[in-house]
Amino acid sequence: MIEYPNYDRAVIVTGDGDFYCLIDHLIEKDKLKAIIIPNRLKFSGLLKFKLFQPFLRFMNELKDKLSYKKEKTP
Repeated sequence: MIEYPNYDRAVIVTGDGDFYCLIDHLIEKDKLKAIIIPNRLKFSGLLKFKLFQPFLRFMNELKDKLSYKKEKTP
């Protein structure tokens, strides 16, 4: 929060409910870009509230976009 005035939007990487208050505050101040959750199948119920839904991104769904693909050789 020390850097709060120095950025436009925050990206929080967590599946933990400990960040609930911070995330709620960032949404309230229009400072949250996204919440990246490592595992769609196992994350805190505190992050499942309707208010947070538009910000949730899951690493499970990014696998194809982030995975290394070998170039095909002729």
